[in-house]
Amino acid sequence: MALSDEPAAVAPEEPEEDAGREPDALARGGALESFGESAETRRLLGRLRDVHGELAAREVALERFRVIMDKYQEQPHLLDPHLEWMMNLLLDIVQDKASPPSLVHLAFKFLYLITKVRGYKVFLRLFPHEVANVQPVLDMFTNQNPKDHETWETRYMLLLWLSVTCLIPFDFSRLDGNLIAQPGPVQMSTMDRILQIAESYLVVSDKARDAAAVLVSKFITRPDVKQKKMADFLDWTLRTLAHSSFQTIDGTLTMDGVLQALAQIFKHGKREDCLPYASTILECLNNCRLSESNQTLLRKLGVKLVQRLGLTFLKPKVAKWRYQRGCRSLAANLKPSTQGQKKQMPNTGTPDGEEDYDVPEEVENVIEQLLAGLKDKDTVVRWSAAKGVGRIAGRLPKDLADDVVGSVLDCFSFQETDNAWHGGCLALAELGRRGLLLPARLTDVVAVIQRALTYDEKRGACSVGANVRDAACYVCWAFARAYEPTELRPFVAEISSSLLIATVFDRDVNCRRAASAAFQENVGRQGTFPHGIDILTTADYFAVGNRSNCFLVISVFIAGFPEYTQPMIDHLVTAKINHWDRVIRELSAKALRNLAWRAPEYCAAQVFPKLLALTQSPDLHTRHGAILACGEVTCALHRLAAQGGRSVTDYLDEKALEGLKQIHQQLYDHQLYRGLGGELMRQAVCVLIENLSLSKMPFKGDAIIDGWQWLINDTLRNLHLVSSHSRQQVKEAAVLALAALCGEYYLKEPGEADPAVVDALIRQYLAELQSPEEMTRCGFALALGALPSFFLKGRLQQVLAGLRAVTHISPKDVSFAEARRDSLRAIARICQTVGVSAGGVPDKVLCEANVPQIYSTLLDCMSDYTTDSRGDIGAWVREAAMTSLMELTLLLGRSQPQLIGASVCERVLCNVAQQASEKIDRVRAHAGNVLLTLLHFDSPPLPHVPHREELEQIFPRSDVATMNWNSPSQVFPRITQFLGLPAFRYHVLLGLAVSAGGLTESTVKYSMQSLCEYMKSIQKDPQAMACLSGTLLQIFEDNLLNDRVSVPLLKTLDQMLANGCFDVFTVEEDHPFAVKLLVLCKEEMKKSKDIQKLRSSIAVFCGMIQFQGDVRKKVLLQLFLLLCHPFPIIRNTTASHVYEMVLTFGEEIVGAEALEEVIAVLGNTVWDAELPLVREQRNRLCDLFQVPRPQLISKPSPH
Repeated sequence: MALSDEPAAVAPEEPEEDAGREPDALARGGALESFGESAETRRLLGRLRDVHGELAAREVALERFRVIMDKYQEQPHLLDPHLEWMMNLLLDIVQDKASPPSLVHLAFKFLYLITKVRGYKVFLRLFPHEVANVQPVLDMFTNQNPKDHETWETRYMLLLWLSVTCLIPFDFSRLDGNLIAQPGPVQMSTMDRILQIAESYLVVSDKARDAAAVLVSKFITRPDVKQKKMADFLDWTLRTLAHSSFQTIDGTLTMDGVLQALAQIFKHGKREDCLPYASTILECLNNCRLSESNQTLLRKLGVKLVQRLGLTFLKPKVAKWRYQRGCRSLAANLKPSTQGQKKQMPNTGTPDGEEDYDVPEEVENVIEQLLAGLKDKDTVVRWSAAKGVGRIAGRLPKDLADDVVGSVLDCFSFQETDNAWHGGCLALAELGRRGLLLPARLTDVVAVIQRALTYDEKRGACSVGANVRDAACYVCWAFARAYEPTELRPFVAEISSSLLIATVFDRDVNCRRAASAAFQENVGRQGTFPHGIDILTTADYFAVGNRSNCFLVISVFIAGFPEYTQPMIDHLVTAKINHWDRVIRELSAKALRNLAWRAPEYCAAQVFPKLLALTQSPDLHTRHGAILACGEVTCALHRLAAQGGRSVTDYLDEKALEGLKQIHQQLYDHQLYRGLGGELMRQAVCVLIENLSLSKMPFKGDAIIDGWQWLINDTLRNLHLVSSHSRQQVKEAAVLALAALCGEYYLKEPGEADPAVVDALIRQYLAELQSPEEMTRCGFALALGALPSFFLKGRLQQVLAGLRAVTHISPKDVSFAEARRDSLRAIARICQTVGVSAGGVPDKVLCEANVPQIYSTLLDCMSDYTTDSRGDIGAWVREAAMTSLMELTLLLGRSQPQLIGASVCERVLCNVAQQASEKIDRVRAHAGNVLLTLLHFDSPPLPHVPHREELEQIFPRSDVATMNWNSPSQVFPRITQFLGLPAFRYHVLLGLAVSAGGLTESTVKYSMQSLCEYMKSIQKDPQAMACLSGTLLQIFEDNLLNDRVSVPLLKTLDQMLANGCFDVFTVEEDHPFAVKLLVLCKEEMKKSKDIQKLRSSIAVFCGMIQFQGDVRKKVLLQLFLLLCHPFPIIRNTTASHVYEMVLTFGEEIVGAEALEEVIAVLGNTVWDAELPLVREQRNRLCDLFQVPRPQLISKPSPH
């Protein structure tokens, strides 16, 4: 909007951009300097004759040309120097009589693509339009089928071409020769043929309808045609409209074409030719009742035609009374004005000698319809109506035009919808732009525009009005160009303040940017806006894209200019703290806190009493925002007073203090902590408690402290009743409030509190940790973590024991992962609060006596893999445990590194490394950051880090910032290097096994690839292979029947066997690895009914067939047992895998003479048939493989 005066500034609202992100279109703007594909396009068009016969080649050429043209959608003028030769190449094909129809259609498709990008108006003048072209173009229509949807581009371009040939300056009768004298059937004249074509294509369903309307406008308005055909054609259009209904699809299409044609005729035709028919057409249009149609396009065309009819009724002249600014060039405005230069330019155009001429009665009907169009539900209709109002007002006498302005201003009533407000803004902008809004009206107009700039109407769970505010910015932008600075000077304060308020405090990004652009335009063209340049450098197009930045940063800068401080504060109090959007209310309260520094006396004397009164409002949103604002403003005034060594009571009187104390009690008395709005009130009052406590309000010993404590406790106790989307925010607010409250009001002497109060509070909180409600445990765990150090003195072990109990998993609370997570966070925070002293008392500080126990608690939680319907909820616990371990280790490392034992440090790093190699991206990224933080911590470096040098080579300090732990392709090649470090091998291999056997494609791919590459690299190192294979078997043994590990481990083993990772073991008969693996696999799948596990076991058995010795026979026996498994799907899967195995290993596992028969049995047997039939074929395979037949074990009969 700041760049041109196009109507795009009032486009429908768009969703807010991400903070600071530039729109793609803007990023690409101006990137092209010329038509760079000229040579390629010439080759492409030259090959059309060769490719048209082959469908694939034709489609490739068409698609390539479409891609080339689409690049220039935003800069179509770059095509202008090349349009002529492109058209000539294509028209040569079209005019060549030897060209087959398919080639002609293809050429027209290419022509249409050019037209689509450049626009038909520019393209029209390039068509050949000699007399000799009329007949060939007409003849081409004889071969066209209007219902062929594949060739509509041909018909569209032919109609455009015909519309140009209609402009020849000769009477069409000269082209007909002596038709009547010729023998045979009577032939149609050229005029009749063109008219017939136009009428037939006005009612088709494709885009040719639009071109037909263009043809009609050129053809009917010709001097020779209008005398003979205009009346008949208009009669045909009226009959067609009368017999068509917008209730049907066909009727809608017909009306669309006819209305387009009429609008074009009345646009291009002469007034004296059209005037006799205007009244009749207006009457017919009224009877059509288009305003009741659901078709946006029909309503838009109706408004468009009505305004054209209105302009026909009125004489074409420039109003003598209109306001003219004169030179509107920005460059000229910036030049120093010469003496005697006139600012008011003389009027141009026809002199208005008869100011009070009679206005036809029909004009009133036209204006009434246009004013109704301003209230239409669609933007395009309102925009068309606004332009119509501006055009017609420009031809009216001054008094009547002023009445129109008054009618437009009536749109700005709060009884009207947002559509009327939007349409009214568009109309005002048009009137102002055309000089039809006289300065005398500016007082009324500026008042309504100020209201429109803050228009926001609640509708259900959201609001409407963003388009109104955007259009109001467009009005301000248009006024900057329309009026002299002297005319707008009385309104500068109102307009500048309103625009800046919209720039920084509007909810929608497009409105903020529109307001910024309007402010910029006014600064540049008016030059009277205070501090305009300074503000623009800060509040530019990109800066206002981030809403938080606007509310909390830019607003503070602008408020530094005294002209804007008070209006901004007043706007926040009156329009934003009661906003329907919770985020806006919270941002507004924080913004008030920042702005209070600019005007503390005004906030204390004027704003604060208003806020206190609003805390008792019956409206929930107003009450919520006012309570938040009271706390934030109080905190700001306290900090301001503290800088001068004063108390906050220097700003707030006794009445204000009493009002703050009463907020909680009033809400409690009216039971406003209950019900749907209760969670909002609880969160707001908790924020208030925090701010009042931090502001050191003189309430120590007051009964209100007990009330606040009750609210915090009750909120934490009933968190499970709070809606899930607000729960975290309410919980955090309550915990922060408790920390501030305890730190301020329970401290009797420095470092000491009342023991009875503290003991009672801690006992209560520890008891709540055993609550059957998970959210209650979460709340009170975090509350214990937030207590100040003097609360924990002498009670540290008691509190840690209570939190430790919550982290233990028991059958009744196995799904309480969030409680365990918050308990771990509380433990870490308590450690930070109490500090470290190696020889200290374990009940007061971290010391040698309690550090091992805390580490044990945190490390135990690293093995929490609880899952439920929400997925791996144990990941929350593991993430919290890693964070807590990092914070505790760094805390000890800074002051008492001797408390970090070698075994503890190794366990911490190994567990974190395991998480860094597992399958969940978020957990892996968090673990990686923790690992690198601990590894590269150097104040001082942590003691006892195992393999420090090797780790620093794998993860050098220079790579810390660029390492993307969410990317498996970056992480796993480095993580597999840990397998060469004995201390990390077990844990990292465990994590890799879970990742490689997972489900996520990228994780499986890169983890398996990295693991196999590492295995291949150590094939020639028997000791390394033995260590790794032994570790793998140990992991399998430790996790037998633990499906979380065993199932992905089986998948990993299958892939490792398939990739030849254990080829070095296959040369030795009955290798211990194979023997042990077979035992573990048999144990894992024994009596299992898990299909996934059984399938994975089958794949591993087939992979183990490469091992030599008795182990091969045992593997075959297991496979043959599975061929008779009770589950048909397992029998089929086993047969399929064994078939592939036989094809792979062939004579190595079965004799050459039996190979064909084995393949036949496996391939021909229906393995999901009855078991006795299957068992017979299985036994044949046992004989062929020389494996003992499995014997049926009969179940003992019950006695």
